[in-house]
Amino acid sequence: MPFADIAGLRVNYDLSGAPKAPVVVLSNSLGTHFGMWDLQRPALEAKFRLLRYDTRGQGRTSVTPGPYTIEILGRDVLGLLDHLKIDRVHFCGLSMGGMIGIWLGLNAPERLGKLVLCNTAPKIGTAEAWDTRIENIRKGGMRSIAPAIIERWLTPEFLGRSPEMSACALRMLECAPADGYIACCEAVRDYDARESVASIRVPVMVIGGAKDRATPPSDTRALAEKIPGARYVELEASHLSNIEAPERFTNELTGFLSS
Repeated sequence: MPFADIAGLRVNYDLSGAPKAPVVVLSNSLGTHFGMWDLQRPALEAKFRLLRYDTRGQGRTSVTPGPYTIEILGRDVLGLLDHLKIDRVHFCGLSMGGMIGIWLGLNAPERLGKLVLCNTAPKIGTAEAWDTRIENIRKGGMRSIAPAIIERWLTPEFLGRSPEMSACALRMLECAPADGYIACCEAVRDYDARESVASIRVPVMVIGGAKDRATPPSDTRALAEKIPGARYVELEASHLSNIEAPERFTNELTGFLSS
């Protein structure tokens, strides 16, 4: 996979699909790498040029000293687009990636065509909950929190019927760089766009999970209601809805981006 060196950050990315097609950027959830989008890749590559990347501190992108902010992570996206000489993209982000999408929608709308915000919210969790998670990682490493996080990522039904996919998600989380994960936790903890999200003016689709405990349907519905003209889709899934309900997720995503 190629790397882009952007102001001291080495970004791991993959650019695939038809060279002249519209570009779709996929942005990952906390504790994952861009392999989380493997199930969406074939359908998207058939219609678009697909740009997947690892967020700062995650996957094979370098771990710089924290804490991070969502603004820093959003500017990393803009730096990658500038490096690749891509002016305008569709953007799809899940969870933390969705927060990055919110920041881009508010601060760089000229770089966006359509925006898809999945299993996310303008404010996720409480400072106390994030601080507890950070402290647990500092004491016991990623393996100490991974089982509990997986139970929030995926429903018990999916964990039972898809053991190989569930094990893959668990390995991805356990192998996440602890320092980078903590710095990204701090970015999510401190971001709050509840008062400004209504200012987004690009076309938006919000995808929620009916069984999502991390960003429950009440949060994703409220996000869609605040953004003028936003479309809302709710899937029978938990937090990683693109993995748990891949066929409908992919159909909704490609349909919205192609419309």
